[in-house]
Amino acid sequence: MACGGSCSTSVDEARRKLLIGAAAGIAIAPGLTLFTPAQARPKGAAASPGVRWGMLIDADKCDDGCTACVDACADENGWRGEGAADKQMRPTDPQWIRSVKITDPKSGWTKTLPMMCQHCEDPPCVDVCPTGASMKRADGIVLVDKHTCIGCRYCMMACPYKARSFVHESVSGQRTHAPRGKGTVESCTMCVHRVDADREPACVEACGGSQRGAMVFGDLNDPDSEISQLIARHASKQIRADLGLNPAVRYRGI
Repeated sequence: MACGGSCSTSVDEARRKLLIGAAAGIAIAPGLTLFTPAQARPKGAAASPGVRWGMLIDADKCDDGCTACVDACADENGWRGEGAADKQMRPTDPQWIRSVKITDPKSGWTKTLPMMCQHCEDPPCVDVCPTGASMKRADGIVLVDKHTCIGCRYCMMACPYKARSFVHESVSGQRTHAPRGKGTVESCTMCVHRVDADREPACVEACGGSQRGAMVFGDLNDPDSEISQLIARHASKQIRADLGLNPAVRYRGI
């Protein structure tokens, strides 16, 4: 069919509208869309200050000897060292997350719980870092930029939770989402790569899969989130709350 000189213009216009519709995920027919927009934060978009990610850990549900959260973190982020096939933590191993036992010296009461970076609202590790490698995202997740970390370890000394480790030796088997490097400091990232993909941190997922369900992850700024509802209904504590750092990790049963 002949259409004269206006044919190419009409085709180009139709193609442009189709591409715009595809990019926006609009309907191209009743009940049909080219795709459904993801719920996660779009790749490359800035973290929102309206969100503050946090965890609630119920120590009463943490069993002695359970290493589900530690194992999941090590597997997810690739930090367990050579010779650790028995999955036993050694003093020289990275401390992204570790199981600690607290004891009341008067009564003998003991409790086992996981300890990791507490992702403080006012992190002292960030305050003392001379290069800005220690940083806090707008959504509260505290990270280390391995490209600018000079290994001075000031942040390790400043952390009251002993949550950071120094990489003394060359590393292998790295995960692309969790780069590591000799001469740098590292710590729990709250599995930021999973959070940005609208998933829970590996430790939380593993704890739920173990049927213990001791760990809950969510937005502390959202009063309707599960974590906020639990904190509102049940007493919980921040470790070393007296320091005024306002950690994003809270504990029940301690």
